Amino acid sequence: MRQWQINSNDGIDALELVETGSREPGPGEVRVKVHASSINFRDLSTIRDPASRNLPLPRVPNSDAAGEVTAVGEGVDGVAVGDRVASCFFADWEDGPCTPAAMASARGGAVDGVLAEEVILNARGVVPVPEHLDFVEAATLPCAALTAWNALAGVARVKAGDTVLLLGTGGVSIFALQFASIMGARAVVTSSSDDKLARVREMGAWKTVNYRVHPDWEKEVLDLTDGAGVDAVVEVGGAGTLERSIAATRVAGTIALIGVLTGGQIDPVNIMRKSIRLQGVYVGPRNLFLAMNRAIAQHRLRPVVHEVFSFDAARDAYHAMAAAGHFGKLVVRVAP
Repeated sequence: MRQWQINSNDGIDALELVETGSREPGPGEVRVKVHASSINFRDLSTIRDPASRNLPLPRVPNSDAAGEVTAVGEGVDGVAVGDRVASCFFADWEDGPCTPAAMASARGGAVDGVLAEEVILNARGVVPVPEHLDFVEAATLPCAALTAWNALAGVARVKAGDTVLLLGTGGVSIFALQFASIMGARAVVTSSSDDKLARVREMGAWKTVNYRVHPDWEKEVLDLTDGAGVDAVVEVGGAGTLERSIAATRVAGTIALIGVLTGGQIDPVNIMRKSIRLQGVYVGPRNLFLAMNRAIAQHRLRPVVHEVFSFDAARDAYHAMAAAGHFGKLVVRVAP
């Protein structure tokens, strides 16, 4: 059985593909033959700088996988050999608010990840995947999709008729656009690419703003909402975009803070003045994953996959993430 490992602090090209032993699942565990694993910006950040995260090495990267259960351990209920499943981002977060224990079970960081030909997982750390999705599509769900769902359905409690602001066209933002559509909400999407903005309009975006053409893009968003601002923001940029997101949000609106893609500092005064709710989102629990999958199945929603890489070319997937030219998700196909 082969797996990719982080064995040093030397970045993407230092990733090693190694041969390791296989084992049987223990009590409460399942063994999964991995068919696909998707890439998130967090995975790239971990590979680039494991030292700052105090990760013990070697460490298997990636939180997101989909595959087939090939063995179950003693005491496992509800999961059987042959089931098609996806990994949960957290090995141990069933429901409720995030806890230190849940954070300590994050795959591909605090514990080993899933970029391997087979993995042993906690049986409560997998979920069945919607029947209409293939393994590549299902592998995109554990982090980006659940983060977007948690931001809109969990934190912002978006309802039909609401207006949401989505920054960029990466995995989280594209899932948020799809979810906003099935919720009956209007989405305003920003990007520096007119081609990408044309694509999101085809997917149902209500309005779009090119932030290179309009550097003060928050003013454009306010104009689009008659000066009121949006009801909710899925904020993937971080400190570098947060002040503009605050300005673009209505009084008593909600900002789901997800990303750290841009550096900078913020002045919190306008959060207070506008009574804005600013909530950090760290993916979500298993029960929310199950609820999201029910919605995906009901609406026959299909994830947007930008490119698929072979298992042996996994390094190329991280380089593609670093280049930031993707629209939707990047996926490594582990097995046919």
